[in-house]
Amino acid sequence: MADLISIIVTTCNREDALDAVLRSLSRQTDRDFEVIVADDGSGPATAKLIESWKGRLGRPLLHVWQERLGFRAAEIRNRAIVASRGAYCIFLDGDCIARRDFVAVHRKLSEEGWFVTGNRILLSEDLTATILRDKLDAETWSYRAWTRERAQGGINRTVPLVRLPLGPLRKLRWRAWRGARSCNLGIWRSDLDRVDGFDSDYSGWGREDSDLLVRLLHAGIRRKDGVFATGVLHLWHPAADRSWLPDNDRKLDSVRADNRVKAQRGLSAVAAPVKEQAPA
Repeated sequence: MADLISIIVTTCNREDALDAVLRSLSRQTDRDFEVIVADDGSGPATAKLIESWKGRLGRPLLHVWQERLGFRAAEIRNRAIVASRGAYCIFLDGDCIARRDFVAVHRKLSEEGWFVTGNRILLSEDLTATILRDKLDAETWSYRAWTRERAQGGINRTVPLVRLPLGPLRKLRWRAWRGARSCNLGIWRSDLDRVDGFDSDYSGWGREDSDLLVRLLHAGIRRKDGVFATGVLHLWHPAADRSWLPDNDRKLDSVRADNRVKAQRGLSAVAAPVKEQAPA
């Protein structure tokens, strides 16, 4: 079981969603964690929001920023990992609201030699707008409230909200990488070091998280499912630009074929001091 947990929250110019995510993290039942916001080139408004949360979050909060040069999620996550202090890292997207026991459940599921893959509920555009506009604390809503939203088309499913003690069933897909996403993912820091983190050679949206999981599997680290335990509330956003996806698919196919463990351009490439953007 992990001691200090580092929650790495990826964001880019989405202050309203990030505000909701930080609020949800401020209400966690497990308090032994730090938050590192991995900021892929946001403007001053994001820095100001994060600064305003430093006195309210109740946990250490660090803002790690890099210049906006296209979609570089892999690199900014690596910069956040380098800045982290925890023995265990949980990756969470800046538009994924965590329920109050999110950290506690991830801690319970953490196990040496395994990474934990969570799942998500997709919220509609209308429900997302309402939650963000009215600053509703969706992380505290009951299962009954969510079933009402499902009936009204506000969410795509309720299954991730169900709690089931799956025990050994969580390890049935120990060799699978498909279906796992970095918006809700727990990995030991030592295992991230072992594979040299995310591969910043991936440009544009897509497959950098799959690449990481494939290399972890090559290194002998196995998958443990956090379904029916760790589900997050994924706020709506416009579809990402997928123009880089064919090139990224080719890179992923190459990694799968050659059993490579280390990233081409990973943690070791960003081991220099990180940059924290000051509010303008």
